[in-house]
Amino acid sequence: MNGLLFIDDEEGVRRSVARALKREPYRLYVAENGENGIAIAQQHSPEITTVVSDYRMPGIDGLETLGVIGRINPEMTRIILTGYATMEAAIAATNQGIDGFLTKPFDNKSLRANIRGISVKKHLRQFVTEQVYNELQSSPGALAPAFHEVTVLFADIRGFTGMTQTVSPDYLAGFLNDSYFTPLGEIAYEHGGIVDKHLGDGIMIVFGSLGPRRDDPLRAVAAAAVMQKTAAGIDRELQRKNGLRLKIGIGISTGTVFSGLLGSIRKKEFTSVGMAVNIAARLQALAAPGEILISEKTYLKIQSQKLAGRNGTAGLSIAALDPVWVKGLQEPIAVYRVGQRARTV
Repeated sequence: MNGLLFIDDEEGVRRSVARALKREPYRLYVAENGENGIAIAQQHSPEITTVVSDYRMPGIDGLETLGVIGRINPEMTRIILTGYATMEAAIAATNQGIDGFLTKPFDNKSLRANIRGISVKKHLRQFVTEQVYNELQSSPGALAPAFHEVTVLFADIRGFTGMTQTVSPDYLAGFLNDSYFTPLGEIAYEHGGIVDKHLGDGIMIVFGSLGPRRDDPLRAVAAAAVMQKTAAGIDRELQRKNGLRLKIGIGISTGTVFSGLLGSIRKKEFTSVGMAVNIAARLQALAAPGEILISEKTYLKIQSQKLAGRNGTAGLSIAALDPVWVKGLQEPIAVYRVGQRARTV
């Protein structure tokens, strides 16, 4: 639902905004202070898509209110409204991650247009990852094409095609977004990975595409272990609730790739291309439910990091498997399984 929450301690302003938005496709919620606004956001989180809050109010101010609401649901568009249009206020709002900044007094037409514009901008930002967006803002040449070493992680749901035959499209979208893409994407972010793209029920994550780090292989394997643990917990909950399953296979490979903005004049994306991507995809396809397969180069990098005292895979063991063939290579490649009970090599 397209709900809008407006928070302002002045009743006249609340009435004015209600009149301004009367013909807009919003279900309007109003609150007279930050505490009530937060309570409404919690109660109606799935319905509310946009929150506009006055900057200065008794009790907690607008920035603090929108900060709390952002933690309740990061998907909500958050806009600060103030009659104190100072540079300090704008900087504070930006630093807090607020999506937009409006000033009083306002006319109805500009208010409606600005709310729509800020909301569209927020959603367009979601077409690129936060790290890539920040790089674009920091420097126009930050995403120049380059060859460098990265570690690529592919994850994919097992048995997904069969599940698509048993549930509605809306339910399936909710399952993918809430139970799969979001939790695994957050794990990737926390470990320094960038979600390169979503491929149906697959996820491609790259560690080092904006600048390689020595411990990228460790980060990737540690992230994969947390992903499998998280997916297993979600799978148990799903099985109890609706019978859907979240069993994933993961493949990881390290190597030199080409990273940059690729695409047509009408649509581009920041992505990585190279054999490491192909190998990670191949290993993912071979991985059983709950399994993590890694390439030999990833394994060797992890071992060297362990020797240097950087052990990000504590509690995990690595076992050698039979070599496998990968399209484009003339020889089979060595493969290793990461797990809790595997034979250590």
